[in-house]
Amino acid sequence: MSAVVYWRRTDVEGLERLELTTGPGGVTASGTVVCLEDGGFRLDHTWSLDADWRALRVEVAVRGAHVHGALRLERAGDSWLVDGVPRPDLDGAQEPDLSVTPFCNTFPIRRMRADEDLTLDTAFIDGPALTVARSRQRYEPLGPGRVRYVDLGLSQGFEADLTVDDAGLVVRYEHLFERVEPAR
Repeated sequence: MSAVVYWRRTDVEGLERLELTTGPGGVTASGTVVCLEDGGFRLDHTWSLDADWRALRVEVAVRGAHVHGALRLERAGDSWLVDGVPRPDLDGAQEPDLSVTPFCNTFPIRRMRADEDLTLDTAFIDGPALTVARSRQRYEPLGPGRVRYVDLGLSQGFEADLTVDDAGLVVRYEHLFERVEPAR
């Protein structure tokens, strides 16, 4: 199955196009974010996920007014490598979270049970800065297709209600993103 999803930023001027392909061996996704934040930038991200939607690898490249570069984050058992170098500070982090896309919220949302909060550590990638740091998040079910995101780490105190589709992809992320359809 293949799909193309578009999100619009609601806090600053920006748009993302994500192409998603699911198959028996797993999921691949590639997206492009164009944003006027931080002097303007373009960020490309490519994902490899297993069949359970656990991230195996993400490659990020950014070009903009203040930054130009790339990084690769890949799973190594319960650890993570950043550009091939072990990062012990990320050991045990369950998933990556890339700051400029709501796509990453899908990974924990697909693992949530309808009646239980899910708290996890992430390898948080600040997209425009190309940095990776450990952070903590909680997802709280609010009913069918609705989840509350609570940041317990780097942006502690930030909360947002998310509306998701049947695949767990964000339709609306309070304060930040909303799905849009291309004109026909």
